[in-house]
Amino acid sequence: MTVLSAYGLLFLSAFLSATLLPGSSEAVLMALLASAQGKPEALIAAASLGNIAGATVNWGMGRYFMHFKDRAWFPLKEATNARAQVWFARYGVWSLLFSWVPVIGDPLTLVAGIMQVHIGRFLLFVTIGKVLRYGLIVMAWQHWGPG
Repeated sequence: MTVLSAYGLLFLSAFLSATLLPGSSEAVLMALLASAQGKPEALIAAASLGNIAGATVNWGMGRYFMHFKDRAWFPLKEATNARAQVWFARYGVWSLLFSWVPVIGDPLTLVAGIMQVHIGRFLLFVTIGKVLRYGLIVMAWQHWGPG
C-alpha cells in the first residue's frame, strides 16, 4: 500500500466512523502505525479531517432533518428528539468536545444540527475533540505500542 492510499483509507474510515454508520477508524490508525505507513502527524490529520467531515454530514442532516418530521418514514420519535434537545440545551456546544465518544458522539453531532448550532462553533468544538482524540491515540501508540 502506498503512503498516499494509507492516508486515503484512514480518511475514509474516519469519515464513515463519524457518520451514523458503524466503523472503527482507531483500528485502521493503529494498523497503519504498526506497519509504519505514513507520518504520525499526517495520520492524525487524515483521521481528524475524515472524522470532522463525517460529523459535519451528521450536522447537516440534523439541520434539515426536522423538515420531514411529519413523514411516516421519519425515524426519530418526538419524545426522543425532545429529550435529546433538552440534554443538548443543558450542556450546550461544550458537549461537542465529546463528539468522538462511541455511541453518543454521532447522535450528538446530529442533535447539534437539529438545535441549529452555528457551523463555525460546531467545527471549532468538534475539531478540538477529534484532533485531541487521534493525537492521544498516536502518543499512546508511540509510548506503549509494540517496538
